[in-house]
Formats: sequence, structure tokens, C-alpha cells
Amino acid sequence: MPIETLKNIREFKGNSLIALDEDYVVFDIETTGLDSRCDEIIEISGVKVKNDEIIDTFSSLIKPINPISSFITELTGITNEMVASAPSVDIVLPKFMEFIGDSILIGHNVNFDINFVYDSLENMGYSKKLTNNFIDTMRISRYLLKNLAHHRLMDLANFYHISYEGAHRSLTDSKITYEVYLKLKEQIINEFGNKEEFMRYNTSKNYGVKASLITPTVDKFDENHPLWHQYVAITGVLANMTRKEAMQSIVDVGGYVEDTVTNRTNYLVLGNNDYNYILKGKKSSKLKKAETMKLEGFPIEIISERVFYEMLNQE
Repeated sequence: MPIETLKNIREFKGNSLIALDEDYVVFDIETTGLDSRCDEIIEISGVKVKNDEIIDTFSSLIKPINPISSFITELTGITNEMVASAPSVDIVLPKFMEFIGDSILIGHNVNFDINFVYDSLENMGYSKKLTNNFIDTMRISRYLLKNLAHHRLMDLANFYHISYEGAHRSLTDSKITYEVYLKLKEQIINEFGNKEEFMRYNTSKNYGVKASLITPTVDKFDENHPLWHQYVAITGVLANMTRKEAMQSIVDVGGYVEDTVTNRTNYLVLGNNDYNYILKGKKSSKLKKAETMKLEGFPIEIISERVFYEMLNQE
């Protein structure tokens, strides 16, 4: 198929967003395979959320035209017997479209689900297109949780201590994804301070608090302060300050903040919220570089968040 045709194959598809919404529908599908041209949806579910609280649910098995393979049955627990009396896709999808309305859709690796539903609606000749904008929790996690080796729903559930029991059924996966989204939002607020600040950086393609944007709010400094003219980088999520607040505090006592660890870095601050994560042997690239530099004799110190606050408050 020509490239230009591929680009327009889903011309009415909504836009992928990185946003912190309170009203949305989290949804998930189970299918007989990965290709919407020849595979089928066998279950679709969603949870409708208002003010971050679930207010309604939708869930239905779907009877496929072709038999479900043993692999899919083992993966999902959905058998041919279970779907034998289920409604067909042309009955279920219109009801699902009514359920979601014009809500923002949320899912994990949601492009797969969006494309499958979009194509299924096209194939059955349904008049309404799936035009809803959507948020991918996998996309957000890849930015926010860079230390994770993988960003599967199972990985995020484990990271945030969310039960993964009953996964690979669409309603359960929808509820797990909902809980993951709440945790991602909570961490974003902790990191950026508020929704507006996060969105400002995201809109400008500046996916972090850049050191170059932090300038002093005072014009006099104590040259005896332990952070005076010291270069400081931060790794991980701080427990008691947002990243921007910490960086602002550093420059306001005459220090310099850095986005990465460099040859001139004097201190790397280790966020308390990453401590248990590091004990499991998973370290950020900043921490790995700082440890290597320290072994090579560079004058860099790796300090805890507690020690950082003690230095910051030292008169």
C-alpha cells in the first residue's frame, strides 16, 4: 500500500494528547490477534470517569466470526463457549460509541485499541467515525518513568503497587489503567507543581524543568552558604518539593542548577521517592554517571534529599 494511502487510512482519527484530565473514559479491548484487517474484537470494556471518580462502566463479550485460538484463550481466559451466545460486533460497538460519546479516551498503548475499533466500525459500515481524542498512559510513562526497563501495564502496576490480578480481561485492564493514570497524574503534579506548569512545558515541547529557565529571585547572596557557586543536578522525584521549587531554591542561594551531570557538577541530589527503586538495582543515567565520575576522582558528591534540605537551610 502506498505511503500516502497509509497516512490517510484513518483520516478522522482523533489526536493523541498528553493531558491531566478529570473527565474521561478508560477503555480496553481483547482481540483474536494483532491485525485489524483479519482479526476480531472479542471483548470491549470501559469505565466512565468524572472528577477522577468512576461513575459508570461498560463491558461486553463479542461473538467473532472465526474461532478463538487456544493461545488467545490461554492469554485472556475467553473461550469459544463464552462468546457463543454473545452479541455480534455490529450490535456491541454502536452501544460502546453511545457510552463514550465525545469523551477523551484513555488506554495503555491505546493506539492499538483506537485503530482496532476505528477499523471495525469502518468494516461494518457504521456511519459515525471514532474521532475522540485520546491519552496513552504508556506514552506518559515513557517520559515520566525513564528508569523503567519496560512500560507494559504490568510494569506500571507493579511500580505503583496496583493489583494486577485478573489482567487480560478488558474491564479489569480498564480499571488498572485508570488507577495507573491517577498515579501518573499524582507524580506529574509532584514533579511540576501543578497541571498548568506541566502543560506549559509539554506544549512548548520542553518536557522538563530546564535549568536555563531558572533565574534568581533575589539580588544578594551569602557567599558562605554551602551551595554558593556550586553546580547541582537532581535525579528522581523529590518527596517534599517539586523539581522546579528545588532548582529555584538552589539559584536563590547563589548556586547553579544543571539538567544533567557534567564534569563540573559538585552535587547530585537523590530524590527520596526513588530510594527503594534504586535499592532494587535500577539507577538513573544521572546516578550511574555520577558514580562513575566519583570513582574516576571527580569532586562530585551524591547526597540524599534530606542532606540537600539540611544544606539548603544552613545559614
